[in-house]
Amino acid sequence: MAIKITDECINCGACEPECPNNAIYDAGAAWRFSDGTGLKGLIDFGDGNTLNAEEAQAALSDDIYYIVPDKCTECVGFHDEPQCAAVCPVDCCVDDEDIRETEEELLAKKDWLHMGE
Repeated sequence: MAIKITDECINCGACEPECPNNAIYDAGAAWRFSDGTGLKGLIDFGDGNTLNAEEAQAALSDDIYYIVPDKCTECVGFHDEPQCAAVCPVDCCVDDEDIRETEEELLAKKDWLHMGE
């Protein structure tokens, strides 16, 4: 699974610097796979799709901070719990029930995001 930020977010920004994958972005901010990861240049998703890691992607929210699910590993391999949820003063960093990943999948995603570092 991944973590999501609910619309109860007060835009305090406490979560953003805590993310080891740089998966959290301010409202309206474009994001990149290369931000805070070891991904550079053309990246291969293993399913025939490729993308330039430095290419800006559209913001997932224009109203509140948001978490990019493809970069969220729930802090597996870094911390014992998701750090965004640990520091959120209004408890709006919660389990995203629509995205389910095993610990092994999250560790593999962590390794993929940080290869080359």
